Amino acid sequence: MGRLDGKVALITGAASGIGAATALRFAQEGAQVAGLDLQSPLDGDWPEAARLSGEAPFIQLDIRDKEAVFEAVAEVESALGRIDILANCAGVGGGGPVHLMPDEEWDRVVDINLKGTLYPCQAVLPGMMERGGGSIVNIASVEGIEGFEGGSAYNASKGAVILLTRNMAIDYARKGIRVNAICPGFIDTPLLASTLNIEGMGHIKEKIREAHQLGRFGRPEEIANAVLFMASDEASFVTGQALPVDGGYLAGHRFGVAQLMGLE
Repeated sequence: MGRLDGKVALITGAASGIGAATALRFAQEGAQVAGLDLQSPLDGDWPEAARLSGEAPFIQLDIRDKEAVFEAVAEVESALGRIDILANCAGVGGGGPVHLMPDEEWDRVVDINLKGTLYPCQAVLPGMMERGGGSIVNIASVEGIEGFEGGSAYNASKGAVILLTRNMAIDYARKGIRVNAICPGFIDTPLLASTLNIEGMGHIKEKIREAHQLGRFGRPEEIANAVLFMASDEASFVTGQALPVDGGYLAGHRFGVAQLMGLE
């Protein structure tokens, strides 16, 4: 018996990375999944998730387009009957020094990461309230908890996602709706590659990898496992939380003392 048997889940950013891994994990646990993304899923986890869950709508849209998001949610509810779980996985990176930040870049990052979380929530909440329950899981970041050089727009947007999550948890708890966030460390996804696999970033990428106490980047399926827990009834008494899944990134710092103690 799967942990999400009989549940219907909508996943944004479902074409790749954490979103696609979450779709697959949900489908493996018995959920019917529907996906939203700007990109078309050509390969990877989404097709397998769609195969496992049977009738699995995938709708291409710009997550910043509120009208398109509401229409997509209505389409999914019409096709699958309801939405029990929303996993907001859509997101982009971006930043730079504030004094050089173009308005267009700031708006792009904040709109996709923050409005792209807000709009799907606005669209699914009426149905969840009518049915008396639901679970929303937002993907934030460790960079929404502490700063990271050059991360201005991204960090601001993910910090806002965390506080939006907590406010929603307060507002909708008595309606039976739980709202939580997962704060990944640096995960081996196309998004990470787009920022760290560029010329001149090799030594920085290595430093970031070493900043994770487990000595590696995370995998999308490791984040999907945490999203599954938060979405499932196993987390029935968990709401308003921002859970780091970060390989020890936020645990603290290493200066070589462990080596002196024979722990390396």
